[in-house]
Amino acid sequence: MKTVETKLSQRVKTLRENAYFNDLSESLLNDIAMHTTLHEYQRGDVLMWEGDPCNGLHIMEQGSAKIYRISPQGRQYIVRILQEGDTFAEVPAFDGGMNPVNVEALETCRVWVIESEKLRALVLAHPTFAQKVLVNFGEMLRGMVRMVSEMAFYQVTHRLARLISEIPGDSVRGPHWTQEQLAARLGTVREVVARSLKELERSGAIRIEDRKIQIADPLLLQEWTHPDS
Repeated sequence: MKTVETKLSQRVKTLRENAYFNDLSESLLNDIAMHTTLHEYQRGDVLMWEGDPCNGLHIMEQGSAKIYRISPQGRQYIVRILQEGDTFAEVPAFDGGMNPVNVEALETCRVWVIESEKLRALVLAHPTFAQKVLVNFGEMLRGMVRMVSEMAFYQVTHRLARLISEIPGDSVRGPHWTQEQLAARLGTVREVVARSLKELERSGAIRIEDRKIQIADPLLLQEWTHPDS
């Protein structure tokens, strides 16, 4: 990891474009920018480890990374793939606790970090900002409930179809999404994903060429995502 030199105007622009800070005053943005730094990571670098202290709110400026956890049996479960513009590490940044997940760079990444202490001071001093934090946390909680519900109620093939339909095309077809990574994202193993991919391909919903997933029939793939409809 290395720290990248930036201008104050760059930092203010980044903050202004983020959902947490986009309606704050110019003077307040300048103040927050003084507590904001840009870091660069190479592919395979770990941005944060589960159980370690958190140094602040992170915003993905460039590149991609995976948020994951490791089961007691050593199996990796990918919680989320981070893309440019995504914000992460909200929970430990705002509550002062330890990192609940691991984050690893999938390629060269540049990540903005806003110091946790500054964020918690903002919550105390600016009720409007605190309300925005609560709204964003509510959206995150609803998303986690949705993920848990899908794992409980839907088979792997249906969840895989939904994952393929929701991920941007380049990400599905790109080198990051191996069968092992798809399995980790779905909380299963590679062999089950391989069988599910064959099932989707036989149905005509997808086709696999040169080990890359292509959506052959969007409507049919959509039917797979709602098996009870």
